[in-house]
Amino acid sequence: MKTERNEGSMAFSLKVERQMKALPEVLYEAWTRKFDRWFAEPGSVIMEGEVNTVFFFETVSRTAQDSTIRRHPHYGRFLRLEQDRLVEMTWVTGEGGTKGAETVVTIELAPRQDGTLLSLTHSGFPDEDSRDAHEQAWPFVLEQLDKQMAGETS
Repeated sequence: MKTERNEGSMAFSLKVERQMKALPEVLYEAWTRKFDRWFAEPGSVIMEGEVNTVFFFETVSRTAQDSTIRRHPHYGRFLRLEQDRLVEMTWVTGEGGTKGAETVVTIELAPRQDGTLLSLTHSGFPDEDSRDAHEQAWPFVLEQLDKQMAGETS
């Protein structure tokens, strides 16, 4: 896993690369139609993998002290889609995430003999704290994606 960060004058961004076991077509489907298989709370996803289509889903976490369930809504729309190669979407979350800022997530899928090289670029963070939180989270999220989709076929 490789991570990079950028603190240019415009906004904060990050890049994460990971060698995935799943094929590009399986990962493309996971990012455009199957979020509830690897990331989102089942039953919370409203998503159609089409450009300019809005999506919504929630993730759920429990607090350590009292097991209170916390819901984390995610909103966005697909900006660019290239079958089995590229997914680009806006990404909006609340406190602890993008703080309401519309950011952009770009997923590039490159076939490799043993799976897929996935490159994720997330840009437009409102501040360093938001970027750093996502820099910590994305490797874990991609690990979950790899575990859940590794045995899938298109």
